[in-house]
Amino acid sequence: MKLATLQQGGRDGTLVVVSRDLGRCRAVPAIARTLLAAMDDWATVEPQLRQVYEALNSGAIEGEPFDQAACHSPLPRTWQWADGSAYLNHVELVRRARNAEVPETFYTDPLMYQGGSDGFIAPRAPIVAKEAWGIDMEAEVTVVTGDVPLGATPKEAAKAIRLVMLVNDVSLRHLIPAELAKGFGFFQSKPASAFSPVAVTPDELGDAWQDSKLHLPLVVHLNGELFGKPNAGVDMTFNFGQLIAHVAKTRTLCAGSIIGSGTVSNKQGNLWGSSIANGGVGYCCLAEVRTYETIEQGKPVTPFMRHGDVVRIEMFDAQGASIFGTIENQVDTHSLDK
Repeated sequence: MKLATLQQGGRDGTLVVVSRDLGRCRAVPAIARTLLAAMDDWATVEPQLRQVYEALNSGAIEGEPFDQAACHSPLPRTWQWADGSAYLNHVELVRRARNAEVPETFYTDPLMYQGGSDGFIAPRAPIVAKEAWGIDMEAEVTVVTGDVPLGATPKEAAKAIRLVMLVNDVSLRHLIPAELAKGFGFFQSKPASAFSPVAVTPDELGDAWQDSKLHLPLVVHLNGELFGKPNAGVDMTFNFGQLIAHVAKTRTLCAGSIIGSGTVSNKQGNLWGSSIANGGVGYCCLAEVRTYETIEQGKPVTPFMRHGDVVRIEMFDAQGASIFGTIENQVDTHSLDK
């Protein structure tokens, strides 16, 4: 089943069921006005939403044309957004760029930060930031959970996964070192994120969803050029069941909580073999290529994002069809100058 939120009807938008081919949609106010409301009563509304989904796909109901540009993030705001860093290759590279060692515990205990969840940006909204802050995209996979009890095991946590989405978890790299030096974690360096237009239930992913991981390439374009296509199911040290259980160690999770995988990253050797141009699978953030450049050339060459730059993030099934729709964010540095 595929769901989305249109930017109408209030700050939490209007929930729509979307056809499998992303061509049509149907608002369902009699079932649930918003996705957050649906998450709160999932056991009751999920079968009703699925009936609409099946009717939409079969042609039993016509629906309306689905416009991705009219979408907000599926959850425009929610109770909790916690982002992990499950791809240890990314952790190793980024920490190497800061001349920091990777503690041994990182390989056995997930790394995670709690982001702001009171407001996300739309999939086609601009990234508003200053170039001096070091603007970077981070393409990731995320899940939306139902209620998760305190102390849930990874197996129990995996059963609470309701939806899967993509995210552009924007990072302001030049603000990170000073914040981390204070010993209190990210805040200003992690502005609002943008999620894919469409959220899907795990069953919709078929064999690509295994062991609470999504085994498909995550495709990233920067200014129209293919920048990365690493497989999200490869080199993921901690699966989503483990990430959710990590959060639940000391607290419960409310239905509608979002848990992120961290930047998708595959081990590739060196710069000369890792870029798309050299036959590699590329990257999901600029920090990684800049680290390779620093290691092999002595300094980074690739700049962080500048005014007007556009990042495009999407994922396709085995037949080449878009699963989640497209995140497309353009950098806007001028709005802060007003």
